[in-house]
Amino acid sequence: MAETVLVTGGTGYVAGWCVAELLKRGYTVRTTVRSAAKGEQVRRAVSTEVDPEDRLGFAVADLTGDDGWAQAMAGVDHVLHVASPLGIDHSGDAESLIVPARDGTLRVLRAATAAGVQRVVMTSAANTASPSSYRDEGVSDETVWTDLNDPTLQPYRRSKTAAERAAWDFMASYDGPTTLTTILPGAVFGPVLSAGTVGSVQIIGRLIRGMPGTPRIGLEIVDVRDLADAHIRAMTSPEAAGQRFLATGEFMWMLDMALALRSGLGEAGAKAPTRNLPNVAVRGLALFDRNLREIMPALGRRAVHTTAKAERVLGWKSRPAAETVVACGQSLLAHNAV
Repeated sequence: MAETVLVTGGTGYVAGWCVAELLKRGYTVRTTVRSAAKGEQVRRAVSTEVDPEDRLGFAVADLTGDDGWAQAMAGVDHVLHVASPLGIDHSGDAESLIVPARDGTLRVLRAATAAGVQRVVMTSAANTASPSSYRDEGVSDETVWTDLNDPTLQPYRRSKTAAERAAWDFMASYDGPTTLTTILPGAVFGPVLSAGTVGSVQIIGRLIRGMPGTPRIGLEIVDVRDLADAHIRAMTSPEAAGQRFLATGEFMWMLDMALALRSGLGEAGAKAPTRNLPNVAVRGLALFDRNLREIMPALGRRAVHTTAKAERVLGWKSRPAAETVVACGQSLLAHNAV
């Protein structure tokens, strides 16, 4: 009988691809959704990649409450905890992201350990393993932890770091068969499964629609399909137990992303920008644009991470960033989501 894997937050971008890839590899998959109606949405999205047959089921559970988690874990062999609060907190209140991220993670771990699942693989973020100030350029590995005591830390980074710290603290006091592994991705792009999961890749849509220029900001781009593969490799590798793995991919400046779209999409990419905006102009725009203000610490910085550990232990590597960016653009166009 095929092993059963629970994927949290099935309507999400990364979670959807994890579900699809697990089904392709023969697993039985259960995914959490906030309401029963969301289940059909997930099934339709995943069906664009693989026929779920009778191997895809759903459990109604929310990270903000205890209801449904014990039932969701029943009979489960592994858990991919992918769901998390997303995006930028416009209220300026870090707790509005930290509390659901941290408490939701602990809720999943308590239910998983109570059910005796073999392995929980948690999606964290590369910015939990980064110098908090971005002042120091260089290469970071999994031994680095972002400083939660830094008062300048942005709310999203603080929430991801707090959630992963809480997970490891929980496991340190747990004595049982369940093991934990965390995956720390960079900027996730690639194809979308439906028009409903484009939120996290809309920067690609903005580049395609056209902008006066790009801020001099670079991203470590990982393909969503490769990220799903990293989760499954971490789930099945005995050596991955108790380990963090960076899954960041190739570094690429936003201008190079735009140029890749122009080259790869032909006429459809003709509006993508061809120049950088001066840093002083970007700083001025950030005074009026909260989204831009959140990423200002990265302006002009080339801090990167190494994926040597994932390559060595998991045999994993992400495909070239330009290929991922173009595939993302093609998918957005195909879904009329630009």
